[in-house]
Amino acid sequence: MQASTGAVADLMAQFRQGNRQAAEQLVELLYPELKRLAAAKMKSERPEHTWQPTVLVHELYFELLRVKALRDPDNNDEKAAFLGFAGFLMKRLLARHARPLSSKAIKVEAEDDMKNFDAAGVETLTHIELMLARLGAIDPKFRTVVELKVFEGRTGDEVAARLGCSRRTADRYWTFACHWLERELEGGVAQG
Repeated sequence: MQASTGAVADLMAQFRQGNRQAAEQLVELLYPELKRLAAAKMKSERPEHTWQPTVLVHELYFELLRVKALRDPDNNDEKAAFLGFAGFLMKRLLARHARPLSSKAIKVEAEDDMKNFDAAGVETLTHIELMLARLGAIDPKFRTVVELKVFEGRTGDEVAARLGCSRRTADRYWTFACHWLERELEGGVAQG
């Protein structure tokens, strides 16, 4: 599909009235220009930014799908109006992405069972933390392996990369930690 002035004007008229498929077609039609616009916007971002121009264009697409309707442009250049609007949205998306995670968090009420989290639950969590601390005292890598695999769901290769060791060494750390924790748990049950 080629970006003729008439095609862009027709799609913009449909988009202004809330036609989501028109937004999709506009993005498809003007994708190369949108990608160049995104690259230009990204140049002013920090070098270690987690987004790339392609991601920004895709985020723009999702943002465009949320638009209910647009006002008519001040001039007759629909393509320039769309690209200007796209640039504005890209800037807003980058600003939103740059906000600290805490400001993006949605606050929710605690579940009823969490409100009634009893002393036994706190005691269990405290016991787990103490076991992990003792394991870490043997070698901090053992605790790290457990935290990465159990709490973060990392694979053996990811654990090895994080620790800067071979997969085989990471597997040995994991095996030792599992056996040690198993013995600790059995001892805790026998004592308790």
